[in-house]
Amino acid sequence: MGHFKSIISQSPALDSLIRSARMVAATDVTVLLKGETGTGKEVFANAIQKESARADKTFITLNCAALPESLIESELFGHKKGSFTGATANTLGLFQAADGGTLFLDEINSLPVSIQAKLLRFLESGECLAVGDIKPYNVDVRIIAATNTDLNKQVAAGEFRQDLYYRLNVVPLELPPLAQRTEDIEHLIMHFLVMMAETHSIAAPKFSKQAMKVLKDYPWPGNIRELRNLCERLSILLAGRTIEPENLPREFVTHSSMPKAADFTLPERGIQLDSLEANLIHQALNRTKGNRSKSAKLLGLSRDTLLYRMQKHGFTAH
Repeated sequence: MGHFKSIISQSPALDSLIRSARMVAATDVTVLLKGETGTGKEVFANAIQKESARADKTFITLNCAALPESLIESELFGHKKGSFTGATANTLGLFQAADGGTLFLDEINSLPVSIQAKLLRFLESGECLAVGDIKPYNVDVRIIAATNTDLNKQVAAGEFRQDLYYRLNVVPLELPPLAQRTEDIEHLIMHFLVMMAETHSIAAPKFSKQAMKVLKDYPWPGNIRELRNLCERLSILLAGRTIEPENLPREFVTHSSMPKAADFTLPERGIQLDSLEANLIHQALNRTKGNRSKSAKLLGLSRDTLLYRMQKHGFTAH
């Protein structure tokens, strides 16, 4: 059970997700990890594999966006000698290399439609077909996939096969953006500062209370990856020093000058707090075209709290 313990979490949203991932790891079911770039999908994929019955077997990662369409089919399924220019020998693909183990397909939203059909065939029958071959081969591979886009929208746009989406989406696990995990920001920072101090053999810097507050208020569009990169940069440039807000990159300080609650003055005649809250939720949903996660971020709420307040104010679920 130790591999999920390495995931730093004080937030209820992530704790619930870790419980689900533990249950999934014990089975052989196909998993689809959803979440913005930098939310830690690869860390989760690794933890699921390490706590599965295939923990001691091969674990292979392929980023589907990293290879051109002409190469990705051969990379996944292998090819026969002479099947295309430069194919000078029979070559095994990642499915054969991962036989008995796990294949993690990152950014599966970038998988070309032509290759989606071959992946669907594998998920339905366990069969793969090498490029240039007529006889399929069978392998035993568990698939963990990840997407940083809304696959439903890609299905609607004809960019992703609906039948493949259903096959992948057996157990979806949605990783929350860092802005919804404010409880974890300080713990993650301490973790990364210790890691960078060890990696680069330097004294770890400290963040002043004011600098830490700026970091907690920042929306983190790049999520945990952005936080890690910031910690590494500051660890190197300001080793052993105390970091103040003015030491942070400009976008952090600019964001911290956004209006705060203290800038709002209660009118003399008072307000209808319920109506104001409902109106702000309505504005946030309009601005984000109904996206609940982005609306929650605009309002400084967790997604669950926003859904609860929407229900309270009688917003209809779409």
